[in-house]
Amino acid sequence: MYIKQSACISPQRTFDNGFLEGNVASYKGIRYQAIEPEYNGLIPAGLLRRMGKAIRMGVGAGLPLIKETPVDGIILGTANGGLEDCLKFLNQIVDYNEGTLTPTNFVQSTPNAVAGNLALMSKITGYNTTHVHNGLAFEAALLDAWMLLQEGRAERLLVGTVEEISDYNHNIDSLGGSFKKGDFTSEELFTSNTPGSVNGEGAVMFVMEESRSAESIARIVDVDQTSYLPESGLHDRIQSFLAKNGLTPEDIDTLFIGISGDSRTDYLYTGMREKLFGGSNCYSYKNFVGDYPTASAFATWLGVQMLAGKKLPDQCKYAFSEEKEPRNILIYNHFKGLQHGFILLGAS
Repeated sequence: MYIKQSACISPQRTFDNGFLEGNVASYKGIRYQAIEPEYNGLIPAGLLRRMGKAIRMGVGAGLPLIKETPVDGIILGTANGGLEDCLKFLNQIVDYNEGTLTPTNFVQSTPNAVAGNLALMSKITGYNTTHVHNGLAFEAALLDAWMLLQEGRAERLLVGTVEEISDYNHNIDSLGGSFKKGDFTSEELFTSNTPGSVNGEGAVMFVMEESRSAESIARIVDVDQTSYLPESGLHDRIQSFLAKNGLTPEDIDTLFIGISGDSRTDYLYTGMREKLFGGSNCYSYKNFVGDYPTASAFATWLGVQMLAGKKLPDQCKYAFSEEKEPRNILIYNHFKGLQHGFILLGAS
């Protein structure tokens, strides 16, 4: 499966080339909110006023790609997209005593609202689905796209993710110990050695095709996902995943790990890197965009930029040995130490 185009809206200036040119935003606290582009000229003003943040970001990242390259279907993954509007609608039911309610929050209150809006605005009537599997939503979307392309039911697909920071969910997760306490900056995230991480959001979109073309910039070689593995089982799973594709850990020149600064679960990343990938250049990404269920999509976007010949900011380097031309990129991310996703990228 080949990637033809990509777009990203995140807490960094990724909607243009600002982040890749070294314009790296620093954050303080536990909420890394997306830096959104100007949507004027892309989304009609009447629609834009009524859009929630998740739909705004999803349409803002996906619609320009569709306008440039028509697709046969839309496959998205999310865990929290639409949650903010859902809770607003539920509060309205209470506030208005189940009386006359405004329809906007209801229409935008489900996770598939982003894919639906993209389809309506671009008049795409093909395959349209949204995977809601917490930390494996993006990996599930990739597998769905892969099967659809292999079955010959589509030639080109829009595949991506969207997440938003919902105030209600953020407060619940805070009470559950998901986020850090105290004053610290994004530069100190990995050295704090305390429980919890930081909250993030964003939208990442890709146009994917079954066959290589002159415009292909990267290849999704394989995707794997699993849950509830001990650390020893995790290492075996990674080696089996690589062996399935004719590779060994020594063949991986570039590694992206979802280290988040959470002292309770980061050992899964560091232990795996030290045991299997000591010779690989290792990159981090959650210190830029925060930790959220589908953050592996942002790591994929970074890997695609590398394979397209672009250089990542030095702040991305977690453990770096020497400059290497990226050819085999492994992305490993887990969600709360329970759900584990692996994405293998290769040159086109």
